Amino acid sequence: MSPENPTRREVLGLAGSGLFVIFPAQTPRPGYPADFNAYLRIDADGRVTCLVGKVELGQGSKTALAQLLAEELDVALESVDMVMGDTDVCPWDGGTHGSLSIRQFGPVLRGAAAEARAVLLELAAERLGAPVGRLQVKAGVVTDSQAAGQRVTYAQLVQGKRIERHLEKTPLKAVAGYTVVGQSPRRKDALDKVTGRAKYAGDMAVPGTLHARILRPPAHGATLKDADTTAAEKVAGVRVVKDGDMVAVLHERRDVADQVLDLIKARFDRPRPGQDDKTIFDHLLKAAPEGRVVDQSGDIVQGAQASENLVEKTYLNSYVAHAAMETHSATAMIEGGKVTVWVGTQSPFGVQQQVAQALGFTPQNVRVVTPYVGGGFGGKSAARQAIEAARLAKLTGKPVQVVWDRAEEFFYDTFRPAAVVTIVSGLTRAGKISVWDYKVYCAGDRECKQFYDIPHQRTVSAGGWSGASTPGLHPFGIGPWRAPSVNTNTFARESHIDILANKAGVDPVEFRLGHLSDKRVRRVLEAAAKQFDWKPAPTPSRRGVGVACAIYLGTYVATMAEVTVDKSTGRVEVKRVVCAQDQDVTVSPDGSRQQMESSITMGLGYALTEEVRFKDGEVLERNFDTYRIPRFSWLPKIETVLIENPETPASGCGEPPIVTMGAVVANAIFDAVGARMFQLPMTPARILEALKRG
Repeated sequence: MSPENPTRREVLGLAGSGLFVIFPAQTPRPGYPADFNAYLRIDADGRVTCLVGKVELGQGSKTALAQLLAEELDVALESVDMVMGDTDVCPWDGGTHGSLSIRQFGPVLRGAAAEARAVLLELAAERLGAPVGRLQVKAGVVTDSQAAGQRVTYAQLVQGKRIERHLEKTPLKAVAGYTVVGQSPRRKDALDKVTGRAKYAGDMAVPGTLHARILRPPAHGATLKDADTTAAEKVAGVRVVKDGDMVAVLHERRDVADQVLDLIKARFDRPRPGQDDKTIFDHLLKAAPEGRVVDQSGDIVQGAQASENLVEKTYLNSYVAHAAMETHSATAMIEGGKVTVWVGTQSPFGVQQQVAQALGFTPQNVRVVTPYVGGGFGGKSAARQAIEAARLAKLTGKPVQVVWDRAEEFFYDTFRPAAVVTIVSGLTRAGKISVWDYKVYCAGDRECKQFYDIPHQRTVSAGGWSGASTPGLHPFGIGPWRAPSVNTNTFARESHIDILANKAGVDPVEFRLGHLSDKRVRRVLEAAAKQFDWKPAPTPSRRGVGVACAIYLGTYVATMAEVTVDKSTGRVEVKRVVCAQDQDVTVSPDGSRQQMESSITMGLGYALTEEVRFKDGEVLERNFDTYRIPRFSWLPKIETVLIENPETPASGCGEPPIVTMGAVVANAIFDAVGARMFQLPMTPARILEALKRG
């Protein structure tokens, strides 16, 4: 059996020879199944299959989740095979996003494995004639501690049996007893990826597959008037499909389909002139919905009256693309009244519902298989390409593959929304923050509440990061982009805190510590300062160093950076970044460091270069020649510090460090040259403008 793509027949065939219970592919009310058999199977040869609805996006969950299972079940990590994101055999899951794989799903998987282990120990006790308290388990082998030679394996216990026994409550293993969690094994996807054996949705073509190229509008809001497909229909082997809003050409070779698409003569009604990347911020301020108070304490008026001076600033961030290396891809095949879709997605069960609705199938007749995904960052939560492939497969009766080119990827991406933050704050004569009036427009309220000690404060959010929250407000689709809301809110808050430190004439680290009673924030800040060897000084010190702190869904982060700025060109070089992170229990130290390093790298993109330019619904970015993501040539030295905190369950580590990158670079730029940056990305042109403002 291929662990990445088992057939239903293979799964059913193994059910009689191992620990496994078949469950409905789609439960009536989505939720994690209570039956531990839904998550694991022990085969007759002793190998363990772990079934999860999560997917591997490159973040290492294929390894980390296997570690959690192996730890609680007491089996060797090498014996665990992972099946991920297959709606026919994996338990329901809400999607892979928000650093939730370990923080939210981890306890569910651990609980299932712990219960399975306890049941197996009861069975072993019956087999060996010994009380459970005398039994020990190692690598799936149960032994009697007081009877040498008395042993039985998990495989022997379940051979030929279907286990129906369950326990009401099973304690999880204590952190002190961990032997697998906390280690850094070789990643389970490493060999596949470095040898090229890894399969992605675009690699899943089956015999007879047709490659589809679809006619696209020139701008968002454009509508098709007519399409002359006469020339395309004359090309040998080409099929032209017209179905409602879809016009597609299909051929067994992708390059021929590309050429034939250019033969279609189409006319579109263009949208009326609208917003562009320069006017969008005024539009958002005028059109945003009414604000909602997220957090409030004290009295804003009283706080303002207690201030020696008030500081009012506005912060902007532009639209940002996900720019994953793998474009949206899907292959669909209909056979025996059931459609199978191989798709690069973060939400297999969501895609199952979407495809079922589009085709008029029941969800049980839609199987979504998620192979490796070449990056998602929130952008593969939606799966338009899967619906397109499935529709065309139904219309043609052939397997169909849809792989977007880079221009389609930029056009149909759901961008991180452009947003505006306004902050009015004040300092007392003693240099303490007395008032904080914060309003965020169109980014969302996640982590918009500040965590500093401020007696009079109010936080208001007007509009969210999803298109559903503010329909019609943006000129194209918006959606989750790695740590939704938090990049925007952290950039504004931590930039403004630095401005206040400058006004008070106090070192920015000392200023933060003087307003922090939260012990975990203090701990990461002090750990980062120690690793960075921070030397206190008021800004701008001309050293080019900066600091920023954040809390992201229970994970605590402090980042410090060193930069140089070329005053003649405005070019910034980030030379060094230190990030300290408290994520509670660390499942895989190396995996966590990899995630932190990748977040820091990606964060440099939105901080310095990444920006979606557009006009009248037309997205002007078509490829990486104009949309600049970080290059290896300008990456800094990156140092990571993992805080030991075993008292609480593991939280997420995939996204938290990225949220501080805009602010930490902005603060370091100010420290270097005295120019304060208020808009992301901080391009050379904007830095030169800031230098002129002085």
